[in-house]
Amino acid sequence: FFMTKIKSLEDLKKMKEQLQNKVDIREKGENIDSLVQIKIAMGTCGIAAGAKATMDTFMAELSKNGIKNAVITQTGCMGYCHSEPTVEITIPGKDAVVFGNVNTAKTTEIVEKYIKNGELVDGIIPVNYKEV
Repeated sequence: FFMTKIKSLEDLKKMKEQLQNKVDIREKGENIDSLVQIKIAMGTCGIAAGAKATMDTFMAELSKNGIKNAVITQTGCMGYCHSEPTVEITIPGKDAVVFGNVNTAKTTEIVEKYIKNGELVDGIIPVNYKEV
């Protein structure tokens, strides 16, 4: 297997963060239904529309708000290319909700209103089918 050479304290901090994230995701994966699940569409359309910045902002906002019972994952295109970046959020015990056009400002609003307080915010893409 391949080991990265550590040349600075910054390299060591990056390695620690990457390993901690892997452990965190593995531990959270075992009880996923008890967590807020945030799925960010990272197909080429989502990436082109700014999904990476959206994901970074979700991570920062969750941390800033002290929300530890959440997990962020990436998914492929959800089929809402016209509304990218799109994000599906499942709060334990509730149906999943898909939000469209989730820029960094919308991300902050979703965390502060929907995830923390359960208040719906504008931008929900209505479900138009039950099963594929």
